[in-house]
Amino acid sequence: MAGRGRLVALEGIDGCGKSTQTRLLADRLGALATVEPGATALGAALRRLLLDPDLPPLSPRAEALLMAADRAEHVDELLAPALAAGRWVVTDRYSGSTIAYQGHGRGLELDGLRRLVDWATAGLAADLAVVVDVPLEVARARLGASRPDRLEGLDEGFHARVREGFLAQAEADPAHWAVVDGTAPVGEVAEAVHRAVLSRLGQP
Repeated sequence: MAGRGRLVALEGIDGCGKSTQTRLLADRLGALATVEPGATALGAALRRLLLDPDLPPLSPRAEALLMAADRAEHVDELLAPALAAGRWVVTDRYSGSTIAYQGHGRGLELDGLRRLVDWATAGLAADLAVVVDVPLEVARARLGASRPDRLEGLDEGFHARVREGFLAQAEADPAHWAVVDGTAPVGEVAEAVHRAVLSRLGQP
């Protein structure tokens, strides 16, 4: 681990504010900010297949495999080289999203998904995953009237299961997960996220 950068993942349901918090945290740490799906050229194509509501629907297993393909490319092209060079990275979504969305949300078998995630990432886990947690009604209000993507447009029961999936992962592995209240003003959430990172990983 000496000289290696650290990987921080911001997780949560759509509309929780994690994308904003990813940018703020990366700026504060001087880290590389990135996103899943879509951070690579292949990922951009996969993102459209995964999220464009005008395209034909995907089966849950196909969805999980496309997410894994995006993550494999993300790790090989961006994450692993940056971390090996000593750079810290903040990613808007990582492995926890597969467990929450395709596992808890879609109902796919969790152990199989964990094996898929481990293989796709070549074992690269986040040093810390931070859930920006908000109630469903807050997330929906923040998304507003914009046209939802394929996942955003799913029913409230799906998103409730996804939220519980994130919280269950945090409860099961408190050494590598933290939960912050995403309903506070943006600056207060940013402070809470930064404190969580400092307390677990220290300063870059």
